[in-house]
Amino acid sequence: MLVNFEKMQGLGNDFVVIDLITQNVRFEPFQIQRIADRHFGIGCDQVILLEPPIRPDADFFYRIYNADGQEVEQCGNGARCAARFFYDTGFVNHRTLQADCLAGPIQFQIEEDETVSVNMGKPIFTPEQIPFMPLIPLALPPETDLYSIQLIDPPLFQQIQNPEVHEFFFKPETKTIHFAALSIGNPHAILQVSDIQMVQVNDWGRLISTHPYFPKETNVEFMQIIDQNNIRLRVYERGVGETLACGTGAAAAAVAGIKLKHLQSPVNVAFSTGELQIHWAGADSTITMRGPALSVFAGRFRL
Repeated sequence: MLVNFEKMQGLGNDFVVIDLITQNVRFEPFQIQRIADRHFGIGCDQVILLEPPIRPDADFFYRIYNADGQEVEQCGNGARCAARFFYDTGFVNHRTLQADCLAGPIQFQIEEDETVSVNMGKPIFTPEQIPFMPLIPLALPPETDLYSIQLIDPPLFQQIQNPEVHEFFFKPETKTIHFAALSIGNPHAILQVSDIQMVQVNDWGRLISTHPYFPKETNVEFMQIIDQNNIRLRVYERGVGETLACGTGAAAAAVAGIKLKHLQSPVNVAFSTGELQIHWAGADSTITMRGPALSVFAGRFRL
């Protein structure tokens, strides 16, 4: 069976978008992994499947799968690409779109300058809803601006000699990590750093992402504050590794910075590949994200 797809990207965060509204196809996790493989497949950070709407006033439903085949709740760059694909394919001729995903209802605006604005909903700070939960369920942490966990520093191991047996062994160094935690439909841990270029994103990101306190794992953002309206960001996405950009990560970092009173809305979030703009008025407000969503090429593969 031949399947049509579109390769899309938002600031280099790339996706394979597949229309399941006009194509009758089902995918298993191993097939998602193969599609996402950059050597044996098409190659992408995530696969996005567009399905018919589940509400009468919605335009479509979309599902997002990480490169490891795991379905996730939300992706800001992926959401913009899904909306852009739906509009460009001609399913609708109006620029304001309503859609649903695992994270809930989402509203899009296709802008005249080819960017897409997304209403990401309200951030969630309640620990059990992120979810961020210690091993003992009865000891849930109270909601706070910053949490902390202890981790073994991956690049720092002390080589110690045991004089009794004349052998060397490694003694791991531990560090206390302080971070903000919240959900933008998917979990995020945000760390403020002085220089993102010096951060070992994959090492630290993997340790934090898979920490037992995050039962569904978490995305990890490393944020460098430039001034009250500008930050630089690098992101470790669960199930993927470091990506060139992350929309929900940008939203989570901006919200965390505003909540900590380090930033003011709007916040320009700079990745190595470009910028996203995040608006959040605080308190009970929703988050708006604006950024590019572009087609790279179209093609088809044999399933």
